[in-house]
Amino acid sequence: AIDTATDGPQILIYHTHSQEAFADSRPGDLRDTIIGVGERLKEILTDQYGFEVLHHTKVYDMIDGKLDRNKAYNLAAPDIEAILKAYPSIQVVIDLHRDGVDDYRFVTEFNGKPVAKIMFYNGLSRTARNGPVDYLPNPYIQQNLAFSFQLEYQAAQYYPEFYRGIYLAGYRYNLHLRPRSILLEAGAQTNTIPVSYTHLTLPTSMP
Repeated sequence: AIDTATDGPQILIYHTHSQEAFADSRPGDLRDTIIGVGERLKEILTDQYGFEVLHHTKVYDMIDGKLDRNKAYNLAAPDIEAILKAYPSIQVVIDLHRDGVDDYRFVTEFNGKPVAKIMFYNGLSRTARNGPVDYLPNPYIQQNLAFSFQLEYQAAQYYPEFYRGIYLAGYRYNLHLRPRSILLEAGAQTNTIPVSYTHLTLPTSMP
């Protein structure tokens, strides 16, 4: 359980790949990118569940005005570390993405409405071929996996068609900064924007 008797935000949402968009995204409108999904998630967690949520929207995948994701995780890490130091109350960290696939839409249906599927993503700092990736230590692998399994268990009970499973990757993807960190994939570039985000006012990123 998340301790809500704290002074400050309990959940951090950010986007290593902030420019990830969808099939019908309007060019130049960040509300139609994964940032808009993050702001909607913040609304739900705040308004319906009473959590205090910090949504960090700084861009890490644009270099000199061009899309460049080669160093996005390295660029994001110092800022996320600074946020976690400034807000020790944060207990859950969500790096929110959308997946990239070819010719497939991850869609299910709830209450007669199409919904993009999600996937939990964990970095193990270990590859099948070479074993541990010693230069990318992650002390929270077990805690993060347990968190993903708990989320999967809840999804299996209430929304079994909503999640695609847990993807285990070889590197760490900045999931070493705090326990209960997760990289979450919401749909893919083939999905459409499910609702209008015109009411959203995107926050100014924290330093």
